[in-house]
Amino acid sequence: MVRNINKDIVFLGMKAKPATREDKDIITDLKDTLAANADKCVGMAANMIGFNRSIIICHIGMFDIIMVNPKITAKSKKYETLEGCLSLDGQRKTVRYGDIEVEYEDEGFARRVRRFSGFAAQIIQHEIDHCNGIII
Repeated sequence: MVRNINKDIVFLGMKAKPATREDKDIITDLKDTLAANADKCVGMAANMIGFNRSIIICHIGMFDIIMVNPKITAKSKKYETLEGCLSLDGQRKTVRYGDIEVEYEDEGFARRVRRFSGFAAQIIQHEIDHCNGIII
């Protein structure tokens, strides 16, 4: 189901609770909502559609990657950039890393560890910030 974009700063500032298999419907809603906003968005976190769970989706290349309970385990190549967000107006300065390693569960709740770089790494960091209640 396509969900409305949450703009409640208090809710967005809350640290997300760990996701479980019972939260599988949130994954479907994230896919649908990202697809509906594809012209202006490349990633979303569950709190952006009103669910306080640690689930993100990122459109990388031709694919959507679902990450359940993602954690950055390594990072390098620090830089500053400007980012926007569907949940916020305008752009804000933030610090990102050009290379990251992320531990997460995939859509089937299998444990994965992957490395990302460049814009893909930036998208993932932004969405993981959402899970941690960090608002840029």
